[in-house]
Order: sequence, then C-alpha cells, then structure tokens
Amino acid sequence: MRGVGMNIHKLAKTTLLVIILSMIVFSTVSTYAVSLEQSMKTQVTKKKIAVVYDIGGRGDLSFNDMAYLGASRASKDFGLELVEVQSTTEADYLPNLRTLAKSGEYLVIVAVGFLMTDAVNTVADEYPNQFFAIIDGYVEKPNVLSVLFKEHEGSALVGALAAMIAHHYGYKAVGVVLGMEIPVLYKFEAGYYWGIRYGEKIYQEKTGKSITPLKILYTYTGAFNDPARGKIATQSQLGLGAGVVYNVAGATGLGIFEAVEEYCKSSGKTQGPPFAIGVDADQDWIKPGFIIASMMKRVDVGVYTATKRALDYYAGKIDKYGGILELGLQEGGIAVSTLEDLDTFLQIAIQAGRQVNRDEIYNKVKAMRESIPSWMWDEISKLADQLKTNPAGVSIYGLTFKDIADKIPYTSESIAQVRSTLKVGVEIVETTTTTPSPTPTTTTTPTTPTPTTTPTTATPLTTTGAPDYTVYVVSVVIIIIIAIAVLALLKRRK
Repeated sequence: MRGVGMNIHKLAKTTLLVIILSMIVFSTVSTYAVSLEQSMKTQVTKKKIAVVYDIGGRGDLSFNDMAYLGASRASKDFGLELVEVQSTTEADYLPNLRTLAKSGEYLVIVAVGFLMTDAVNTVADEYPNQFFAIIDGYVEKPNVLSVLFKEHEGSALVGALAAMIAHHYGYKAVGVVLGMEIPVLYKFEAGYYWGIRYGEKIYQEKTGKSITPLKILYTYTGAFNDPARGKIATQSQLGLGAGVVYNVAGATGLGIFEAVEEYCKSSGKTQGPPFAIGVDADQDWIKPGFIIASMMKRVDVGVYTATKRALDYYAGKIDKYGGILELGLQEGGIAVSTLEDLDTFLQIAIQAGRQVNRDEIYNKVKAMRESIPSWMWDEISKLADQLKTNPAGVSIYGLTFKDIADKIPYTSESIAQVRSTLKVGVEIVETTTTTPSPTPTTTTTPTTPTPTTTPTTATPLTTTGAPDYTVYVVSVVIIIIIAIAVLALLKRRK
C-alpha cells in the first residue's frame, strides 16, 4: 500500500507540473491572441485618409481635383476625416509621405501622379504597416495599391468620334501628338487607330455615303512638358489636312490646343473644326469651343476604391490590400468627358479659389457639342457598351478590339503591326536639333521603378483579415486531454 501511495503521490506531482506548464502555455498564447486582436482593432479604428497632391495642386482641373473628388466622397460615405497635403516642389513628395506615415493615423495615404512613384516606393518600405495608393504609377509592394487605367479603351472611343467628325466636315486626315516614345503610349495609339477605323465604318453605315479612308498622322515629340513642340507638331498635322488632333503628350499638349485655336481664329472661326481632343482629365475648359471632348481617367473612382479596399481588408472581407487596380470602362475608370463632368470640374475649381468664368466656359462648350450631330454621341455610347460586353464582337480590318487588348504590353514590333494592319499612313518626324530629356507628366504609367534607397527589413503584412487563434485552440484542447487522462489514471489506481 505504501508503494501505491508513493506512486500516487509521484503521479499527483507530475500531474500538477503538467497542469502548471499547460497553464503557462495557455497564458502565453492568450496574451498573444489578445495582443494581435488589439493590434487589428487599432488599425481598424484609423479614421483618417490623406491625399498628397502633386505640384499642380487643387484647382488644377485635372488629376488633383479628381483625386479630391474621390477622397471627399469616400470620407463622407465611410465617416473618415480627409487630410489634404500640397506639394510645392517635387522635393516635397518624400517628406510629405514620411510625415503622414510616421503618425500612424491614416487608413490609406494617396499619392497623386506617377511622379511620386519613387517616393512611395521608399516610404512603403520604411512603414510596411501603412497602406498607400499611387495614382497612375506602379509600385510592387504588399502595402501599395497601384491604380492604373485601360487607356486603350478610352482612346478607341475618342478615335471613333474623331473619324466621324472628320468625315462629317470633309477633312481627309486625323492625327495624334504624343510625348516620349515609350511602350505605355503604344496602348493609346492602338486603341485610337482601331477606334478611327471603327468610326469610319459607322459613319458610312449611318449616312450611306461612300468614303475614302482617312489618313492617320502621328507625331512623337520626345517631350511631355514642352508646349512649343506640341504646337509645331499640330501645325504640321493641320497643314496636312487633319480635322481632329488627339493630345497624348501631357503638358506638351497645351501647344496642341493653342495651335488648333489659332488655326480656327485665323479663318474667322469662334469654334472648331478643326478640333483637339484632351486627355487624362476633362480638358475641355482650357480652350472652350476648340476641344471637342477628352479621354478621362477617373482618378476619383480610383481613390474611392482604394479607400474601400483598405476598409474591406481590415474587416476581413478580402485577403490582401496591395497589388494592381486596373480601371476601364467596365469599372467606371475610363470615360469620354460630358457637360456634367465639365460643370463638376468648374465647381471644384471655384471652391479651390481659382478664378474661372463658369457660365462663359460652359456655354461655349455646350454650343460646340451641339454643333455635332447627336447620333455621333449616341454611337460613342453604343461603342462603350460594345467594348464592355463583347470586345471580340466587331472586327475592323481583321482586328477585333479584343485583339488590340490582348497585345498589351505593347512593344515597338507589335505596335508596328497594328499600324500596318490599320493602315496608319504618315509619321511626321520632328526636325528639332535639340533633344532634351524632360521628366514625363501625367499621360504615362512607368514601368516598375528601382527603389531609391535600400529597403529596410520589415515585418510582412498580415494576409488575412482576422487574427489566427489556431495555437490558442490547440492549447486548450491539450489541457483538456491531459486532465481527462489524469482522472482516468487516478481512478484505475484506486
């Protein structure tokens, strides 16, 4: 009996030791779980979003104002405080982003424009638990959402419009003036050329007239911030009979608008034709009466979606935040400008303190648009629906729009094939002897940038929307099993 008692005593001590150790494990895991859950709750309760504007600032009637529009709507819909930060020079990008990220107060920090790509790339490494969104730029980080656009879709719409207008007014050519020759601009080219040939097909069907295919002119100026080059290139195209010229050249495009206005006024006209087409934002206001429409990237949709995505991640509705958000017609991220868009822009400009004559601008643009047969605008809407629902449904010169999209990313060889197939007639080569290398502006999306600083070691972002309690549950189960085993053994010994 004494031996049995000693065994029971040893068993009891062993059991007590096991229980103590189990409680330690239980306590440690519980503390971890509570800490992780508290961390998640802290992130979820961030109630601010920030927008860092580029040097154009609010009132630019372009990307900055559109970013404000989306952020303002998101702040109201989701109950968030909106903080706006202005960049005076490009040197402000990095400190502005760092200051916001360091505070830890923001659900998402939005950088407007791809010129901030390097700055976002750097700060995203330094603050891996802060979410960022870069508009029209690409940063491959788990905490960065790169908001890009399907420019080929919008370019197809304005290409169709350009062709119908050119034939309506008896012009023999249409053109496009571009910035630096880089692959992303090939997307604009391909969509525009396809749209031109589509527009000719529709014009012939609607009018019953026999037409001669338009000559398509294109010029790469080699610059995104040189209006003088844009003006010279456009004057050349107008001289070759272009009835519409599309701006795909950023600030260089301001010269396109000047050239078109001067050409019309030299003939005693107060509005086009010929016309220009704007890009990126609603540029119709710049030279009212001479810019028939603009191919818009809906930056407001991108900012709003980035905010909602961050909230959905923290709520556990999606598994990750970062990546590429590519917006097109289907997502509401691409559009041809309307009078409603123009009015919205003008109201935003007035709110930002910019001196604009809203009524004069609006009335001039309205009169210009009403001079175009209404069925042409209707056909643009129909084409938009076609591209959203069945891009393979229409073949032009043996190419469907799906074929155009499938060639992305374009190379010099693939765009050459498209030009040949769609019979793009003349390239005007600039004869300027100087060839500066300016920094591109808002019409391009660069390739993946190289970080400007060595990345710091960072804790990876959690890839699920809620804490993992697996270890916690397993520990509880082990304790229960041990307790049952000890009770069973004691009962047998008795």
